[in-house]
Amino acid sequence: MQDAATPQEALPWHALEATAALDRLATDRHGLSAAEAQSRLATYGPNRLPKAARRGPLIRFLAQFHNLLIYVLLAAAVVTVWLDHVSDALVILAVVLLNALIGFVQEGRAEKALDAIRGMIDPQATVLRDGHRHAIPADQIVPGDIVIVEAGDRIPADLRLIRARGLKIDEAVLTGESVAADKAVGPVGEGVALGDRHSMSYSGTFVAAGMGVGVVTATGARTELGHISTLIGRVETLKTPLIRQMDGFARHLTYAILAVSAAAFLFAHYLRGYSADDAFMTVVGLAVAAIPEGLPAIMTITLAIGVQRMAARNAIIRRLPAVETLGSVSVICTDKTGTLTRNEMMAQAIVTAGGECEVTGAGYSPHGDFRTMGSEIEPTRHPLLMELVRAALLCNDAEIREDSEGWHATGDPMEAALVALAAKAGLDTALVRKQFPRTDEIPFDAQHRFMATLHHSHEDDGFILIKGAPEDVIAMCALERHADGDKPLNRAAWHSGAEELAARGHRVLAFAVKPARQGQQDLSFGDVDSDAVLLGFVGFIDPPRSEAVKAIADCHRAGIRVAMITGDHAATAREIARQIGLSEHPKLLTGADIDKLDEKALIAAAHDACVFARTTPEHKLRLVSALQADGHIVSMTGDGVNDAPALTRADVGVAMGRKGSEAAKESAEMVLADDNFASIVAAVREGRTVYDNLMKVIAWTLPTNGGEALTILGALALGLTLPITPVQILWINMVTAVALGLTLAFEPTEEGTMRRPPRRPGQPILTGDLLWRVLFVSLLVVAGAFGLFYWAESQGRPVAEARTLAVNAIVAMEAFYLFSVRYAHGTAFTPRGFLGMPAILIGIATVAAAQAAFTYLPFLQAVFDTRPLSLLDGLAVIGVGVALLVATEAEKRVRFTVTRRQARERS
Repeated sequence: MQDAATPQEALPWHALEATAALDRLATDRHGLSAAEAQSRLATYGPNRLPKAARRGPLIRFLAQFHNLLIYVLLAAAVVTVWLDHVSDALVILAVVLLNALIGFVQEGRAEKALDAIRGMIDPQATVLRDGHRHAIPADQIVPGDIVIVEAGDRIPADLRLIRARGLKIDEAVLTGESVAADKAVGPVGEGVALGDRHSMSYSGTFVAAGMGVGVVTATGARTELGHISTLIGRVETLKTPLIRQMDGFARHLTYAILAVSAAAFLFAHYLRGYSADDAFMTVVGLAVAAIPEGLPAIMTITLAIGVQRMAARNAIIRRLPAVETLGSVSVICTDKTGTLTRNEMMAQAIVTAGGECEVTGAGYSPHGDFRTMGSEIEPTRHPLLMELVRAALLCNDAEIREDSEGWHATGDPMEAALVALAAKAGLDTALVRKQFPRTDEIPFDAQHRFMATLHHSHEDDGFILIKGAPEDVIAMCALERHADGDKPLNRAAWHSGAEELAARGHRVLAFAVKPARQGQQDLSFGDVDSDAVLLGFVGFIDPPRSEAVKAIADCHRAGIRVAMITGDHAATAREIARQIGLSEHPKLLTGADIDKLDEKALIAAAHDACVFARTTPEHKLRLVSALQADGHIVSMTGDGVNDAPALTRADVGVAMGRKGSEAAKESAEMVLADDNFASIVAAVREGRTVYDNLMKVIAWTLPTNGGEALTILGALALGLTLPITPVQILWINMVTAVALGLTLAFEPTEEGTMRRPPRRPGQPILTGDLLWRVLFVSLLVVAGAFGLFYWAESQGRPVAEARTLAVNAIVAMEAFYLFSVRYAHGTAFTPRGFLGMPAILIGIATVAAAQAAFTYLPFLQAVFDTRPLSLLDGLAVIGVGVALLVATEAEKRVRFTVTRRQARERS
């Protein structure tokens, strides 16, 4: 049998007659034999997509050490052991291992978030084998199998339909369209878009109504899903802005530390007469003082805290760096269906000969108002309107029901919207259907594009109702219904009205009525092909989420562009864009427009447009790449398999958790548990908070490490005794980095966070302002450490006791400096600033207890060579901490004053 994925015949499957498709696949309507199915399974393999490999625990653990700063520390530990300073080496290794374990545990928790949203079990499928129906696992299906599908089923493979009865398939995962596609068995043109291939159904889509039988043309990686999976595999995954910034920061910091350390070694050995061993241990002290070895772990924990906060906002983060990347997003590309809209059809416009009426409400809820010219009306006082609404309810097979999660549809979404419309108009839907029972019907079919029903009551001989595409229903009519009687049909006016509704983004159904023949009990096509009376139109739209409107306004205030990229029709996309406030006059590009543009022209076009309609997976991928080339940090939001390549390429891919496909979830960095665009904006706010807190951690870590390093350099340059030893520096860094630095990760969002524009992608971590703060605070730490050290020595105390005092002084200064760093744009001298968050108070208490143990416990005294201190010493330690806080707040006040004055002068 010929490979279904690469047929030699010129015609694609959708353009073949059903019989020709069966012949090509060497099968018939009775299905394959069991033996032939097994043979083909061995040839083609299981019907499932290949899964991406995940890193094992060992690789994840070792990856925690892949950092230049950690490499320097490990090298220092090795040389320290070689110099027989084993205890110092063990402390260095303990710090590195602790950081690695923290990062490993937190990354493991992020992986479990993915497991929590997985769990899609391979569905069962019904096939014909040897002429009999069998239920088999979907992964056992092979090309040539005859598959039977019914309402509620998921299509297990790509099928060429050979039978379709009222078959509607929801193809939103592939096309993005919110309305199920009608299917038929007749061939369609070779070059039609996937959404218009009525003779095909594709793997991963859902049967919304009816039943069908199809022959499998492709399985697994050879399906349309497989094509998209291959496209995903070719997409380059970009590093996040934070990772790029931190890589550069770590590289430059490492080179600087190595250069200074080498110079210090040469200076100590050749100019100060230190032995090689002593000089190297001094350099080790300098390196461990300057290297912020706790920073990688604190970054990981800060991101992990952001993950937990976002989970509370219904945003599940799959990859830790995505937390921060959200904060730098400058463009959010979002799908329309189910993200900006409810993915529920609603009857919004009614047109009769008496005029147009607007209907309000939300989704399938039977609550809403009727308005004409902006004024509310009572529908029961408008006979033309009520007759059309009654016809819409009777010529209808759907139901709506309410549960704890809201109102839901059973049946076709547009028909369900009509049931909700009747309830809004005050009709008792069950009673009306009982009063006018259906005697016969002509079901809707894609070939004739209408539905007709025959009804009787106790008062008349019956009537026929017709519902369908406007052009087809208008063709059946000779008259139009008016309040004062029926009049000849104005075809041109009604065609124009249908086109006007469609141009506003509505999907339109027309309704007509015709008296039944006396005693008529059945219905044929000849009964409805002429002489009907047109009642009017109903326009449907997938209504926007009310919360999405507010969220988009929040984005605009935050300087974030929102672009809608959808597979839906241009008119529908433009109308939704207007309704949600994307733009009053949105500039739109279609997939056909995109095809005509080269990469440079597309970048320019994407810069101006905010709506992209009728797009394919390739279009979405090109658009995301174009926006990135234009200098933007891009978030892509989607739920369908067709969104997966763009989700992979985007800086932050966001998938829908409820209605999203598994492929979209696998490709995304974040999954929305509530499928709500507003949750993205909340996540962006949290992302900005995470970045602010990371910068606070860095602004606290670098000056304190710098102060320790300058203390050693100062002693070396002046030929003085070191105020602190290398192993004591490691103690300071290990205790304060976790107990103090980590507390900044819990800081809440500062006021005005979402009124700032996104930060520039190329903005360095070490800004001029931060460099000045590092130098200023480092000098204060040096002054405090040297001051207390030499104060103790001047009293004739032992060096070990003076060093103990200096270590406690450095820790106290770091603790008080923490209060200043918490407020990047304000003062710490407020009641809230002094009281601090619970995390701050816990951190201070933990450090105080650790320092007490460091100073007074015999075991730690032996390891770190410390001595007990007096009450006066303790007061001196607190005094230098307070002095540093006052100095940094005064500097902050002066800096704010100068900055505001410069801003006024510029304005």
